[in-house]
Amino acid sequence: MSEAPKKSKITASRRLFLKTKLLKTAAEMLEKTKEERRLQKEVTLTELVPPLQLSGLSVQDLQALCKELHRKIDVVDEERYDVEAKVAKNVKEIEDLNQKVFELKGKMKRPALRRVKISADAMLGALLGSKVKESVDFKANLKTVKKEEEKKEEVTDWRKNVEAMSGMEGRKKLFNANQ
Repeated sequence: MSEAPKKSKITASRRLFLKTKLLKTAAEMLEKTKEERRLQKEVTLTELVPPLQLSGLSVQDLQALCKELHRKIDVVDEERYDVEAKVAKNVKEIEDLNQKVFELKGKMKRPALRRVKISADAMLGALLGSKVKESVDFKANLKTVKKEEEKKEEVTDWRKNVEAMSGMEGRKKLFNANQ
Protein backbone atom coordinates (compact mmCIF):
# COMPACT_ATOMS: atom_id res chain seq x y z
CA MET A 1 0.00 0.00 0.00
CA SER A 2 1.84 3.02 -1.21
CA GLU A 3 0.57 6.24 0.21
CA ALA A 4 0.44 9.35 -1.88
CA PRO A 5 2.74 12.12 -0.64
CA LYS A 6 0.95 14.61 1.58
CA LYS A 7 0.09 17.85 -0.09
CA SER A 8 1.36 21.00 1.52
CA LYS A 9 -1.30 23.05 3.27
CA ILE A 10 0.40 26.27 2.15
CA THR A 11 0.47 27.18 -1.51
CA ALA A 12 3.73 28.09 -3.19
CA SER A 13 2.74 31.74 -3.59
CA ARG A 14 1.77 31.98 0.08
CA ARG A 15 5.11 30.37 1.09
CA LEU A 16 7.03 32.86 -1.09
CA PHE A 17 5.07 35.76 0.40
CA LEU A 18 5.87 34.60 3.96
CA LYS A 19 9.55 34.14 3.12
CA THR A 20 9.87 37.64 1.71
CA LYS A 21 8.04 39.10 4.69
CA LEU A 22 10.35 37.26 7.11
CA LEU A 23 13.43 38.46 5.22
CA LYS A 24 12.17 42.07 5.27
CA THR A 25 11.47 41.87 9.01
CA ALA A 26 14.90 40.34 9.66
CA ALA A 27 16.60 43.09 7.63
CA GLU A 28 14.70 45.78 9.57
CA MET A 29 15.66 44.18 12.89
CA LEU A 30 19.30 43.99 11.81
CA GLU A 31 19.35 47.67 10.89
CA LYS A 32 17.70 48.55 14.21
CA THR A 33 20.30 46.61 16.24
CA LYS A 34 23.14 48.24 14.24
CA GLU A 35 21.74 51.69 14.99
CA GLU A 36 21.31 50.82 18.70
CA ARG A 37 24.93 49.64 18.91
CA ARG A 38 26.17 52.80 17.20
CA LEU A 39 24.21 55.00 19.64
CA GLN A 40 25.39 52.96 22.62
CA LYS A 41 28.99 53.32 21.44
CA GLU A 42 28.62 57.11 21.13
CA VAL A 43 27.09 57.38 24.63
CA THR A 44 29.86 55.25 26.15
CA LEU A 45 32.58 57.28 24.43
CA THR A 46 31.08 60.60 25.58
CA GLU A 47 30.96 59.27 29.15
CA LEU A 48 34.52 57.91 29.16
CA VAL A 49 36.16 60.61 27.05
CA PRO A 50 34.85 64.08 27.79
CA PRO A 51 35.33 66.67 25.04
CA LEU A 52 38.61 68.61 25.29
CA GLN A 53 38.63 72.31 26.12
CA LEU A 54 41.79 73.55 24.40
CA SER A 55 40.96 77.21 24.00
CA GLY A 56 42.65 79.59 26.46
CA LEU A 57 45.26 77.06 27.69
CA SER A 58 48.92 77.96 28.01
CA VAL A 59 51.72 75.89 26.46
CA GLN A 60 52.53 74.32 29.84
CA ASP A 61 48.87 73.37 30.37
CA LEU A 62 48.74 71.82 26.87
CA GLN A 63 51.92 69.84 27.60
CA ALA A 64 50.48 68.61 30.90
CA LEU A 65 47.25 67.62 29.10
CA CYS A 66 49.26 65.71 26.46
CA LYS A 67 51.21 63.87 29.18
CA GLU A 68 47.96 62.95 30.94
CA LEU A 69 46.45 61.67 27.67
CA HIS A 70 49.59 59.58 27.00
CA ARG A 71 49.39 58.09 30.47
CA LYS A 72 45.73 57.15 29.91
CA ILE A 73 46.58 55.66 26.52
CA ASP A 74 49.29 53.52 28.13
CA VAL A 75 46.84 52.26 30.76
CA VAL A 76 44.28 51.39 28.08
CA ASP A 77 46.94 49.63 25.96
CA GLU A 78 47.99 47.53 28.97
CA GLU A 79 44.37 46.53 29.61
CA ARG A 80 43.87 45.72 25.92
CA TYR A 81 47.02 43.55 25.91
CA ASP A 82 45.85 41.69 29.03
CA VAL A 83 42.43 41.07 27.53
CA GLU A 84 43.98 39.86 24.25
CA ALA A 85 46.25 37.46 26.16
CA LYS A 86 43.26 36.06 28.08
CA VAL A 87 41.27 35.65 24.87
CA ALA A 88 44.19 33.90 23.12
CA LYS A 89 44.60 31.56 26.11
CA ASN A 90 40.89 30.76 26.13
CA VAL A 91 40.84 30.16 22.38
CA LYS A 92 43.79 27.74 22.68
CA GLU A 93 42.10 25.94 25.58
CA ILE A 94 38.87 25.63 23.58
CA GLU A 95 40.78 24.20 20.61
CA ASP A 96 42.52 21.66 22.87
CA LEU A 97 39.23 20.61 24.44
CA ASN A 98 37.59 20.29 21.02
CA GLN A 99 40.49 18.11 19.90
CA LYS A 100 40.11 15.90 22.99
CA VAL A 101 36.38 15.56 22.37
CA PHE A 102 37.05 14.67 18.76
CA GLU A 103 39.60 12.04 19.81
CA LEU A 104 37.23 10.57 22.40
CA LYS A 105 34.56 10.16 19.77
CA GLY A 106 37.02 8.06 17.82
CA LYS A 107 36.36 9.63 14.45
CA MET A 108 39.97 10.50 13.72
CA LYS A 109 41.03 9.85 10.18
CA ARG A 110 44.35 8.13 9.90
CA PRO A 111 46.46 9.47 7.07
CA ALA A 112 47.24 7.06 4.26
CA LEU A 113 50.82 5.93 4.60
CA ARG A 114 52.92 5.96 1.49
CA ARG A 115 55.71 3.56 0.72
CA VAL A 116 59.05 5.32 0.63
CA LYS A 117 61.99 3.86 -1.22
CA ILE A 118 65.12 4.59 0.78
CA SER A 119 68.49 2.88 0.93
CA ALA A 120 69.92 1.41 4.12
CA ASP A 121 72.61 4.11 4.22
CA ALA A 122 70.05 6.89 3.89
CA MET A 123 67.87 5.29 6.59
CA LEU A 124 70.81 5.06 8.98
CA GLY A 125 71.70 8.64 8.19
CA ALA A 126 68.16 9.71 8.99
CA LEU A 127 68.01 7.70 12.21
CA LEU A 128 71.48 8.30 13.58
CA GLY A 129 72.19 11.67 12.06
CA SER A 130 75.71 12.43 10.94
CA LYS A 131 77.28 9.89 13.33
CA VAL A 132 77.53 7.22 10.64
CA LYS A 133 79.21 8.60 7.55
CA GLU A 134 80.59 5.48 5.91
CA SER A 135 78.34 2.64 4.87
CA VAL A 136 77.96 -0.12 7.41
CA ASP A 137 78.74 -3.70 6.39
CA PHE A 138 75.73 -5.59 7.68
CA LYS A 139 77.06 -8.98 6.58
CA ALA A 140 80.09 -8.64 8.87
CA ASN A 141 77.85 -8.55 11.95
CA LEU A 142 75.86 -11.63 11.01
CA LYS A 143 76.31 -14.79 13.03
CA THR A 144 77.97 -17.54 11.06
CA VAL A 145 76.59 -21.05 11.28
CA LYS A 146 78.77 -24.02 10.45
CA LYS A 147 76.97 -26.78 8.63
CA GLU A 148 77.81 -30.31 9.64
CA GLU A 149 78.75 -32.50 6.81
CA GLU A 150 76.12 -35.09 6.21
CA LYS A 151 77.28 -38.64 6.14
CA LYS A 152 76.77 -39.87 2.65
CA GLU A 153 76.12 -43.52 2.22
CA GLU A 154 78.01 -45.14 -0.47
CA VAL A 155 75.89 -45.58 -3.48
CA THR A 156 75.92 -49.17 -4.48
CA ASP A 157 73.83 -51.23 -6.68
CA TRP A 158 70.37 -51.29 -5.12
CA ARG A 159 69.68 -54.81 -6.30
CA LYS A 160 72.48 -56.19 -4.13
CA ASN A 161 71.15 -54.24 -1.14
CA VAL A 162 67.64 -55.66 -1.63
CA GLU A 163 68.92 -59.22 -1.86
CA ALA A 164 70.97 -58.79 1.32
CA MET A 165 68.05 -57.35 3.27
CA SER A 166 65.46 -59.81 2.06
CA GLY A 167 66.22 -62.59 4.55
CA MET A 168 66.22 -62.66 8.32
CA GLU A 169 69.79 -61.44 8.54
CA GLY A 170 68.77 -58.29 6.67
CA ARG A 171 66.05 -57.49 9.18
CA LYS A 172 68.47 -58.12 12.00
CA LYS A 173 70.89 -55.63 10.48
CA LEU A 174 68.12 -53.01 10.25
CA PHE A 175 67.13 -53.63 13.86
CA ASN A 176 70.73 -53.29 15.07
CA ALA A 177 71.27 -50.15 12.96
CA ASN A 178 68.30 -48.40 14.58
CA GLN A 179 69.59 -48.95 18.11
